[in-house]
Amino acid sequence: MDPLEALNKAGVSIWLDDLSRTRLAGGGLAELVADRHVVGVTSNPTIFAKAIPGSDVYDEQIRQLALRGVDVDTALRELTTYDVRWACDVLRPAYDASDGVDGRVSIEVDPRLAHDTERTIAEVATLWWLVDRPNLFVKIPATKQGLPAISECLAQGISINVTLTFSLARYAEVVEAFLAGLERAAAAGRPLSDIASVASFFVSRVDTEVDKRLDKIGTAATIALRGSAAIANARLAYQHHEQVLRSERWRELARAGARPQRPLWASTGVKEPSYSDTRYVTELVAPGVVSTMPEATLRAVADHAVVPVDSVRDTYDDAQRVLDSLAAVGVDYDDVVRTLEDEGVAKFTDSWEQLREQLAEILRRRLSVVS
Repeated sequence: MDPLEALNKAGVSIWLDDLSRTRLAGGGLAELVADRHVVGVTSNPTIFAKAIPGSDVYDEQIRQLALRGVDVDTALRELTTYDVRWACDVLRPAYDASDGVDGRVSIEVDPRLAHDTERTIAEVATLWWLVDRPNLFVKIPATKQGLPAISECLAQGISINVTLTFSLARYAEVVEAFLAGLERAAAAGRPLSDIASVASFFVSRVDTEVDKRLDKIGTAATIALRGSAAIANARLAYQHHEQVLRSERWRELARAGARPQRPLWASTGVKEPSYSDTRYVTELVAPGVVSTMPEATLRAVADHAVVPVDSVRDTYDDAQRVLDSLAAVGVDYDDVVRTLEDEGVAKFTDSWEQLREQLAEILRRRLSVVS
């Protein structure tokens, strides 16, 4: 069986972790949907920072934005929401065919707002209104300040992708924010079946940070633990997901029409050359999850992955032993995940600021040509 089809049959939704107008205009996204079982798309500030300055397909819209004299933040919203709206239309058949489960496209709030609850809520509402597609996800980072924004936006009926989740404790808080938001939506009389959410749990970055610390300790015991943290961490997150689905609190929401918040495996591209290039996909196969992949990982999976029926359930004891072993050799889990969250927000903010500066310069040049 085609490995991508095998993933699909195992209950894993395949999403592409990339978006650009070049891919949209050239039909590349449509081809992946037609031929590679892709049923969703995620974007982030780093993806747009690579896409917009490096392609002339944005030139005409940028020329119009310059003529209108808009500021750089308005220009960024219009450029990115145009691409996301287009991608939503490409994925709309998958959305309809899955009754709204898949066919989703994600856009992230300005990463500079990651620690500002009220402005995040306002930005989410603006992006929801600008894209104006039912198969949109707006991404909110899983910072402490992001948690109340998640609940509030879900309560307003906005579908949310919670991003930058690294720790099991924070994942539990994300799930709590999801449940609380749906309960508030139900109390307000909103149809719960119209509201969807995924929780993006980051994978490979965990191994990158933990391996660095293991290498620094440098004993035989620590070397043996390299590459074990990320998969164990994600598997225990899925265990929590299963526990929530068995709770009476969830069952009451489900009876009212609610859809589960699906775990989404993010950062599945392998950064360590000695590791299998498909490990963060094939080692995290379980029903009802999303695996979002950069195109290189997607093609590697299609080419040579061996996909199990399930590689997550029945692994929870072993996964906990991995985290216990890491603690025993001196790896501070709480410090690891705190570092990763801070770095994740900082990296996206840096990408966004770089894109703002580049776009501001392009707008200035265009305006001077027009003048």
